[in-house]
Amino acid sequence: MNSENFTLSEKIVSSSYIRQGCQARRSHEQLIRHLLEQGKCPEEGWSESTIELFLNELAVMDSNNFLGNCGVGEREGRVASSLVARRHYRLIHGIGRSGDIAAIQPKAAGSSLLNKLTNSVVLDILKLSGVRSAASCFVVPMATGMSLTLCFLTLRHRRPKARYIIWPRIDQKSCFKAMITAGFEPVVVENVLEGDELRTDLEAVERKICELGADNILCVHSTTSCFAPRVPDRLEELATICAKHSIPHIVNNAYGVQSSKCMHLIQQGARVGRIDTFVQSLDKNFMVPVGGAIIAGFDESFIQEISKMYPGRASASPSLDVLITLLTLGTSGYKKLLSERKEIYSFLAEELKSLASAHGERLLHTPHNPISLAMSLDRLQNESDKAVTQLGSMLFTRQVSGARVIPLGKEQTISGHTFRGFMSHSETYPCPYLNAASAVGITREDVTLCIKRLDKCLKTLRKEGNAAKSSSPVPPLSQGLSSQAAAGEESVQVLIKKNNIN
Repeated sequence: MNSENFTLSEKIVSSSYIRQGCQARRSHEQLIRHLLEQGKCPEEGWSESTIELFLNELAVMDSNNFLGNCGVGEREGRVASSLVARRHYRLIHGIGRSGDIAAIQPKAAGSSLLNKLTNSVVLDILKLSGVRSAASCFVVPMATGMSLTLCFLTLRHRRPKARYIIWPRIDQKSCFKAMITAGFEPVVVENVLEGDELRTDLEAVERKICELGADNILCVHSTTSCFAPRVPDRLEELATICAKHSIPHIVNNAYGVQSSKCMHLIQQGARVGRIDTFVQSLDKNFMVPVGGAIIAGFDESFIQEISKMYPGRASASPSLDVLITLLTLGTSGYKKLLSERKEIYSFLAEELKSLASAHGERLLHTPHNPISLAMSLDRLQNESDKAVTQLGSMLFTRQVSGARVIPLGKEQTISGHTFRGFMSHSETYPCPYLNAASAVGITREDVTLCIKRLDKCLKTLRKEGNAAKSSSPVPPLSQGLSSQAAAGEESVQVLIKKNNIN
């Protein structure tokens, strides 16, 4: 309804009522105008009616929704199912063009506007979360692993002689396969044990650079968010090394946006040294469906270069999902989620520490990991070799998802490379352990229920272990004596025979 239509409506319904409706409409439009003017996430979240109004306004700007449109091409935004059309708010054309995922589509002004606004709002959130000097970013409809591959492929054009990627070890398959898929050879740098924590071996990184030659190295591929007892890489020191040797630096920040510590490490690394891009997951940081990531960096031209490397158009679904989510939350709502996550991390640590003490275990000391925690399983391992792995399956069948049980000595071969002690980020971590994480969206009820079920599982396993020990066959005393007597008599007979004693 524009002003002319409102004026016409006054001929049908009382003008006072129409003016009131017009004012209500303007309150929605005012919010949309601020978004278009500033390109930032609103302070307060929008209502669903405002978001739907905005998305419908965008949709009618796409050619597939033009009332008189006549499409004779191979891609005209045709959808067979009305359910599918409603699921996507009739934004069917996707984002980008064949040569650039960030390009404007002539047929789809609304979808193109959606894409540009989403990237702008997400950049605002990255700055708000701690990386204030980030210059550019874009949402890509691929998860973290493939998004890292896209970054590596872009660097190949800048460093055509490079064969290697230096990678401080983290036992997560997708980031390793991202390097293999891009056609490079990962150079695995083992972590060093400091107390309970596994930390970056900076000396080993320097040695590998000198050994291989800086020109032969595509980049250093570091990590922030990870499972304890591994902790975020020493980004400031790695960034300094990369700047010193003129080697690009790609950071896997998979679920680090929710952690002020991880984001601070990226900001500081870029300040003192070199970080080219940092990649983060949409689902893990913003509670949207799996399938999207954010590629961000400090050099706008390089981020544009990566976006142009993406072949073809792309799905708009991840962009649509994250924009709806951030408009719903607003910056105040997202900050509240991050604050609650941090509080529950402390609560989870206390509960795990108490439970560990009750079962003769301990909470591993990993203060540099702001999201994940680990509890030793030494005593459980001593009671039964199979008990550790059994605990993992017991938790899963009791609907405790996300908890990881890490046994000792597991081997895993990925693309021809064998990792010893796989899942523990180390060839020789000293004890088996259990992981739990306080990620965005977690509640105190989640923690309480997890601890309750974990406690029951540990008690059950201990009871079974004790029963197994007590049921092992032990010969009766009389049987033991008679066996000894028989053995003694047999020995005497042997001696008599040997010495020809009659």
